[in-house]
Order: sequence, then C-alpha cells, then structure tokens
Amino acid sequence: MTTAAHSENRFGQWPEDDRPRRRRMQQATRAVRDAGGALRGRRGGRGGRRRGGEQAMVPEAEFTSYYGKPVIKASPWEKDIPAYLFTGGLAGGLSLLAAGADLTGRNVLRRSGRIGALTAISASTYFLINDLGKPSRFVNMLRVFRPTSPMSMGSWLLAGYGPLAGLAAMAELVPALPAFLRGPGQLLGALGRPAGLGAAALAPGVASYTAVLLGDTATPAWHDAHRQLPFFFAGSAAGAAGGLGMLTSPTGQAGPARRMAIGGVVLEMATDQWMESEMGLSAETLHEGRAGRLLTTAKVLNAAGALGALVGGRSRVVSALSGAALLVGSACTRFGIFEAGQASARDPKYTVVPQRERLDAGQPVRAG
Repeated sequence: MTTAAHSENRFGQWPEDDRPRRRRMQQATRAVRDAGGALRGRRGGRGGRRRGGEQAMVPEAEFTSYYGKPVIKASPWEKDIPAYLFTGGLAGGLSLLAAGADLTGRNVLRRSGRIGALTAISASTYFLINDLGKPSRFVNMLRVFRPTSPMSMGSWLLAGYGPLAGLAAMAELVPALPAFLRGPGQLLGALGRPAGLGAAALAPGVASYTAVLLGDTATPAWHDAHRQLPFFFAGSAAGAAGGLGMLTSPTGQAGPARRMAIGGVVLEMATDQWMESEMGLSAETLHEGRAGRLLTTAKVLNAAGALGALVGGRSRVVSALSGAALLVGSACTRFGIFEAGQASARDPKYTVVPQRERLDAGQPVRAG
C-alpha cells in the first residue's frame, strides 16, 4: 500500500483508505439519529414522551469529531498578534484623547497623547510585520482596496493613520529644535493640529477594526462574539488610553483622561455581559484555562483603575497607579480574548455541538 494511501486528506481527519469506513459510520450515525427522532416525543430530549405516550427506546446519537480531533484548524498566530491588538487599540484611544486635549488647551496631556499614539502605532506595525514575516507582505496588502475585507480595510486604516499620528507627534518636538531649524519647525508646528485631528478621525476604526478581523474568522469564540467584540475592544482601548493619560499628565490636566478611562471600563464591562449572554457554549472559554485567568485579572485591574480614577483624581500617586492598572488590564483583555479563541478552535465541541443544536432546531448551519 502506498504512502499516499496512509496520508491524511486536506482536512487532517480521515486517511484515504478509510473513506468506505467513514461512509459506513456516517450512515450508521444517521440511522441511529433518525430512529431516535422517530421514537422521541415532540417535547424532545432524552427519555421524552410523545402525546400518544410513546417513549424513546433509542437514545439520540452523540457525535463530537473523529477521534476527538479539532474540526477546524486553530489560527497560526502567535504572541505578536495579541500585542498588535493591544497597541493598535491604545494608539487609537490616545489620538482621540490628544485631539480633545489640543482643543481645550491641555498641552501636557496633548503632548503625551500624541507621542504615545506614535509609539503605540509603531509598535503595533512592528508586531504585525513580525508576524507576517517580512515588510513586503504588508505593502502587498495595499495593492487591493476591498471594503468587504477587514484585513484590506485595516491595512489602509493603518497606512492612513500612521503618517498623521507621526506628523502630529513630530510637531511636539518643535520647541526642542536648534535655532537654524526653527523656520521649517514652525511649518511643522502649524501642521500639528490638522494632523492630530485627522488621526483622531481615523482613531475609532484603528481601535476596533481588529475585532471585526477576529469575528470574521471561523474560530468559534471569536465568531460567536462578532457583534459585541468591536464595542468590547473600543472600551478596552479607551480604558488603556485614559490610563496612560493619567500616568503621564499632572492631575490638573488629566480630567479628560480620567473620564475616558471610566467610560471605557463601563463600556467594556457592559459589553462583556452582553457578549457572554449571546455567545452560547463558547462563552465557557472566557472562564477556563489561560484565557480565564487573563480575563479575570483584566476585570480586577480595570475595576481598581476606574475606582482610582473616580475617587483619587487629586492624588498624583493614586492617579499614576490607577493608570498603570488600566494599561495592564487592557493588555490582559486582548491577550485573554486571543487565548479564548485559540482554545475554542482546539476543542471540537465548540464547533460541533452548536451546529447540531441549530440543525435540530431547524436553523441554517453555517459552514466553517
């Protein structure tokens, strides 16, 4: 028998020479299920009775997957991607915070927001390119503009947002320029506000498009939360940006940062409850294993940071500690959501059981 006969097919589940056995097992499974359905009462369930008093004699067939192997392949992404999720969200929140500070005359908060946004988006771009393997792959994504593709739109968002955030941050360096560069520096300084406002206009998309990217995959925990993830990520980004503003600005100027942090935490917590109520079985992954530990830590840190922002605004120490807690909490949120998705892809029950429930209820079953 050739080696090819023993090799796995492209789904990585059934050897080529086992196809007849697979068909026989599938036919047997359907026969048992149909027999159970014929004898099971209208009220359903194992051991249910029909109106005429008939009781199921054959239990409903249980099926997970072939030898418990995953039905779908877990994402090949590694730690660069959750870091990319976090830093991109932080950058977007900081640009919004900096624009508000600019318009209200809070120069220190504006400066920390602009420089922080450039630093964060630079780190986010590095993590993305490092995951892609080489910079040319990111450039190649800009060859296509496809509104229906979250990856395409995200690439164009980054390409437009990055230069604007960079120009706004460079305007903050004008006072430190030597005398012979003051002329060009004045022009750069004049462009700081328009660039900062332009970056702020793109910031909500930068902060939340990665949630659309995750939700567009077949990974159960991400796909099941695709409606809630953008709001969840937006709240996380606002909490992180407000935390950095509290950490780097004097208390007299950090009022908008505190309000942004509190609002972000409230949005994240409210969306978390909504998300868990809609996810179904895959919501288990938010409470188990590494994902559960990360997301629990995030909730504790976010609550502590928001409380410090609410009651300790006059204390520089409390403000800084609260800001640090919010930053770490936001990072834990992104890493926790990433780990939950990976866990849901590795366990076949999060794919098979919901599809079986939809099938039994007469609902359409999505493919993959």
